[in-house]
Amino acid sequence: MTPPISLPVESQPAFLGVALSATGKTWRDRVDQRGAARALAMVQRYQLPEMLARLLAGRGVELDAVEDFLDPTIRKLMPDPFTVTQMEAAAIRIADAAANGEKVAIFGDYDVDGATSAALLAWHLRHCGLDPLIHIPDRIFEGYGPNVDAITMLAGKGATLLVTVDCGTTSFEPLAEARKLGMSVVVIDHHQCGDDLPEVDALVNPNRPDDISGLGHLAAVGLVFITLVAVNRELRRRGFWTPTMPEPDLLGMLHHVALGTVADVASLTGLNRAFVAKGLIALRRRDHVGHTALMDVSRLSGPPEAWHLGFMLGPRINAGGRIGRADLGVQLLLEGDISEAARIAAELDRLNTERRVIEQMAEAQAEAEAMASLGLEDKGSVIVTAAEGWHPGVVGLVASRLKEKFARPAFAIALEPGGIGTGSGRSISGVDIGKVVRQAVKEGILIKGGGHAMAAGVTLRKERLAEFRGYMEAALAGDVAKSRNEKELFIDGAVTARGVTTDLVNTLNRAGPFGAGNPEPVIALPSHQLVYADEVGQAHLRLRFKSSDGSMVNGIAFRSIGQKLGNALQANRGQVLHVAGSLTVDRWQGAERVQMRVIDVAVPDEGPARIR
Repeated sequence: MTPPISLPVESQPAFLGVALSATGKTWRDRVDQRGAARALAMVQRYQLPEMLARLLAGRGVELDAVEDFLDPTIRKLMPDPFTVTQMEAAAIRIADAAANGEKVAIFGDYDVDGATSAALLAWHLRHCGLDPLIHIPDRIFEGYGPNVDAITMLAGKGATLLVTVDCGTTSFEPLAEARKLGMSVVVIDHHQCGDDLPEVDALVNPNRPDDISGLGHLAAVGLVFITLVAVNRELRRRGFWTPTMPEPDLLGMLHHVALGTVADVASLTGLNRAFVAKGLIALRRRDHVGHTALMDVSRLSGPPEAWHLGFMLGPRINAGGRIGRADLGVQLLLEGDISEAARIAAELDRLNTERRVIEQMAEAQAEAEAMASLGLEDKGSVIVTAAEGWHPGVVGLVASRLKEKFARPAFAIALEPGGIGTGSGRSISGVDIGKVVRQAVKEGILIKGGGHAMAAGVTLRKERLAEFRGYMEAALAGDVAKSRNEKELFIDGAVTARGVTTDLVNTLNRAGPFGAGNPEPVIALPSHQLVYADEVGQAHLRLRFKSSDGSMVNGIAFRSIGQKLGNALQANRGQVLHVAGSLTVDRWQGAERVQMRVIDVAVPDEGPARIR
């Protein structure tokens, strides 16, 4: 008898027979045979629609976990806050400040996670009767994280407790200065770090080496929420809450947590998924002045979904920190006056439009530089672009575009006249740039730097640029090659144009919210004719597909012109194609219709295509 270990493993056939798509991918069914059996069991036990059961099975949901997955609750998923290292010390010190009426200074980051974290903490402290100082650093003049001048200013205004949110873990000198000036310091952060940590009263960071809470996937705003749960508990123990000062309703502020979590591209698994699911419900109530003003200027009239937070609301909050006043986002989220909130939101909307123009100019330069460095042979594992005149507030966005276009980790660096460059990097799946950036700091190549696996910030001298480029290339080449060779697109199921309805989208959305860690469903249209393809907006293609029974479905391929996908679509007008993408409801002037966001196409083999 042949030993089991030597039996050949049957490889999964290509979905719809697509072995090589327009974007160079092999299509695979996300649900394997065991998953299909589990999906069938879900249909039978819970009477779920088959497509929804396939989504759950494809995301590893076990049979007994279906109900909890479909309705993730904070109550079930919330851990004991004290499982986080030094959380008890942080809660006691913040509770002391509330009980003693101290002046508290909040130091936040200038991105959405930092703004929502600072707003959530400030709201709570105000509820406790305090009037906290809030400082969001200027991206250009102060840079990321606490700095000595700002700390000195806050101490001069009488602050006795400094709480940093979404920053501070690596701020040794500024936090030492804070303690020298007589301030207590509590750090609430989630950025990766090494063994060396600043000496503070409490450093709450689930990514510190001695933390075993398993909460490293939380955004900073989620961590602030858990910290405030602990503070509430401590103040309850002390009898602080009274009929005239009732305990604040933290669950009522989940719109802040949802926005910061999605905008920071935190993994939508476990507690994060519950935060976002319940935060979206809070946003749909439209009862928060700042969030409602933000949705209004974003022209978001329908119920918000997770992607709206990442692509519509988040960028407007970010615009203040990128090219305007860094504290505008926090101001909006704390504003109680409707007309003033509308004014701030309008200013953020204007700054966001201005940011787009600045970004497009830098992006064009960066793409040209990247193409020149890669050459016709498309050689090189990492893109590092730099130029004088780029606005430091848009380099992260430029790096993100380069990563998308060239499918490699990319850095964009703005060089100042004095020869110092500040920039951002964005990575691809399976390639940890944050770790390598921190190593480059240790080796003296960078002045400073840090971040996550997928995003990093760097500061360097212009003369070290080539050395940095070579260092990143050598360190990441192996991981990049491995990641880029995994060219598979996982499909959740297939339907025809007749089956593409709002009911189907609502069914799929029951498995949401979708984002990092819980991928948006990818649906295939087998053998549909491309009857219309025309350019619209900034390099997008508007599309229409027809099934064999004459039913139609609209589509759009974002930023596809000049890319492999756009070229294939334009070359196959009138032809029959297999189409893959995600489904959304397009709302316009009160009408609803489903649209497919197309991400890939393939020319069918001979013979009819099967619908899974």
